[in-house]
Amino acid sequence: MFDGRFRKTVDRSTQPVGRALQRAGFTADMLTATGLLSATGAAVAIGAGMFPLAIALLILTGAHDLFDGPLAKAAGTESVRGAFFDSVTDRLADALLLGGAAWYLADHHRGRLVLLPFAILSVTFLVSYQRAKAESLGIPAKGGLMERAERMILLGVALLSSVIFVPVLWVLFGLTTLTAVGRFQRIWVSASRPDRVAVSRRRASSRRAEWTGARMQDRTVAAVARWRTVRIEAKTRARGWREAREHRRANRTHRSGT
Repeated sequence: MFDGRFRKTVDRSTQPVGRALQRAGFTADMLTATGLLSATGAAVAIGAGMFPLAIALLILTGAHDLFDGPLAKAAGTESVRGAFFDSVTDRLADALLLGGAAWYLADHHRGRLVLLPFAILSVTFLVSYQRAKAESLGIPAKGGLMERAERMILLGVALLSSVIFVPVLWVLFGLTTLTAVGRFQRIWVSASRPDRVAVSRRRASSRRAEWTGARMQDRTVAAVARWRTVRIEAKTRARGWREAREHRRANRTHRSGT
């Protein structure tokens, strides 16, 4: 929801912070990596039942995730590699935080309630996968009731008290499941349109062409490398023959002179 409706507003408000961090010498990758460290600390705090500390570390994790993008823009270092790194660390942070919740439930609750965080994690990954796959096919898939920012906020609400921890986790599971179902329905309808089918086919054809071109380029580079190797070896052999011939001539001249 925040990513879809309030993204421009958030970007405008975080730009000054991004420029300040850039002037201070920070990089986007540094924020992404340290955000993962704070998420790890939050997961340990959740598992140990230290909810106030977990909330503080969760806020710190969210701040890192919020400002790494503006910092990359301010520094002019936006890249596919950075986006990939950020996405992977986000998924890992989600797994760590919900793993901490499972750890806490295993210590303080009986029965199969420990499976609830893993169920939340499953639908969370489903939401993320649907967006990634849809965007690879040229279909926009942002938006929804419970994206990552909303899930972090609701997890923070659950950490306000051990009394509401489990009920809020159930709410998180239900709303994330509704988000996954709603996103699937939107993508399904959008992918069924004839124009989307044509775009998908063009993208697939383009990828095949790029792959074929890359293979041809690799073969060409390999052929040139082999030709250069053979040429160098031939030159080396020719040089050796010339040196041997000159050496024999020098020996004959020496013998005839004596």
